[in-house]
Amino acid sequence: MQFDDDAGLDTSEVRDVRGSRVPGGRATIGGGIVGLIALVLGVFFGVGPEQLGLSSGDPEPATTASSAAQVERTCRTGADANTREDCRIVAVVNSVQDFWRAEYGRRGGQYGDARTVMFTDRTTTACGSATSAVGPFYCPGDHQVYLDLGFFQELRTTFGASGGPFAQAYVVAHEYGHHVQNMMGTLARSQDGRQGADSDAVRVELQADCYAGVWAHHATTTPDEKTGRPLLTKLTDADIREGLDAAAAVGDDRIQERFQGRVTPENWTHGSAQQRRQWFSQGFETGDMARCDTFR
Repeated sequence: MQFDDDAGLDTSEVRDVRGSRVPGGRATIGGGIVGLIALVLGVFFGVGPEQLGLSSGDPEPATTASSAAQVERTCRTGADANTREDCRIVAVVNSVQDFWRAEYGRRGGQYGDARTVMFTDRTTTACGSATSAVGPFYCPGDHQVYLDLGFFQELRTTFGASGGPFAQAYVVAHEYGHHVQNMMGTLARSQDGRQGADSDAVRVELQADCYAGVWAHHATTTPDEKTGRPLLTKLTDADIREGLDAAAAVGDDRIQERFQGRVTPENWTHGSAQQRRQWFSQGFETGDMARCDTFR
């Protein structure tokens, strides 16, 4: 996975509040085993902490002297993205949104930008307060993706994924798939509370996997709006394997087997490892969001 060294990064698409202090009420979900249980119950790669009834109404994080918004100072070019993890996330966000803006324009529509918020330990959102234990998520209330970079180590050590740069890119692209669903009105179908292999909750998650694959298909050909050249210049078969491995690692059956020792499809919220791999592959191989209709 390689970015154009000379391309400029748009840090306005990422809000860096790492090191900020969140005053007031505390999040309902904590770290450790409680956080892992939360993930197993279906928040993992979810669409906002309101699904767990997390506390809401907290103020915005208060910026302290240590919270410095590092990405604004250090993430200038594609060369930075090739050497720094946080800059890589900025570049992936830029690339994903470049694609969706172009795709919506091609279809005669207008894409609405969504920022990614990088935080440490816990944060507040329009969907409530959340800690890092919730995992990456998209909040439809404020149209933002929330991400603690420490999650990527958890993906390897706790969930057994091989990790790697494109595994990270897959996570980000999946969350932006939820943003696209929110714009299309599809995301609300996951909010009926039903679980199970045939539930709309699972279909929504699999569609977001497919949308991540669609972006990957076009990532090295979608021009950056400023330079006219693709921001992402190289994507290898090994990169795609990283993404497929990450998708499989967070399949409901893998998580259930790992944490409860048995698989219970009636409690699925995100789909099996095989399904997640299948739908990411469907998007990547076709490059066509119309082929991502998991509700048919």
